[in-house]
Amino acid sequence: MKNDSIKVKHIENMSFATETDGFELIIDAHPDFGGNNKGPKPKTLVLTALGGCTSMDVVSTLKKMRVDYTEFTVFVSGELNDATPKYYHKIHVIYEITGDNIPADKIKRAVELSEEKYCGVSFMLRKAAEITSEIRINGKVL
Repeated sequence: MKNDSIKVKHIENMSFATETDGFELIIDAHPDFGGNNKGPKPKTLVLTALGGCTSMDVVSTLKKMRVDYTEFTVFVSGELNDATPKYYHKIHVIYEITGDNIPADKIKRAVELSEEKYCGVSFMLRKAAEITSEIRINGKVL
């Protein structure tokens, strides 16, 4: 069983240096909360983690299915609740793919596999948030 760990070190005000997998990332709070906008906010990185996780799953699956595309992009938005603590209670993921002769059935299947089987970030977030998604092929919503 693999365990992951990170390091978070205070820099100043609400800025922190985080270290994970040998990479450093500065996180910060919005100026309204004492930050200086030196880096992304921690909650936003949760959306980044979801987008990255599902993107990797879908691209890996599409390669195995031999689906060629010109561009693949994922957009993730989160809606915060009104109470404290603030968390994303609704998350929406948009999968956009462009190219010639894109097989809709294979795209749908790759997204389903990520959402239901492979993406551990999605699995964790579903315990706290409603996650919805849509697929757009060459600008057309499926």
